[in-house]
Amino acid sequence: MWKRENGKTVFTGGKEAFEDAANAARGCPLFVQDCEEECVADEAQSCYNCRYRRWTKNSFVCMKGAGQ
Repeated sequence: MWKRENGKTVFTGGKEAFEDAANAARGCPLFVQDCEEECVADEAQSCYNCRYRRWTKNSFVCMKGAGQ
């Protein structure tokens, strides 16, 4: 689900892997839900809704490096 790229932890599922992003967040001790306006997934606990994700062109980067 994760790869290291240019020193960053990148989610390999892209922007449409809602189930994988939710599963990753459930197992992440660093997950913090972002403000409501920034949430994009229906499931509250999802990497797509995490305060520490930063969108990229094809996916997102975990700023906490949880997927390492």
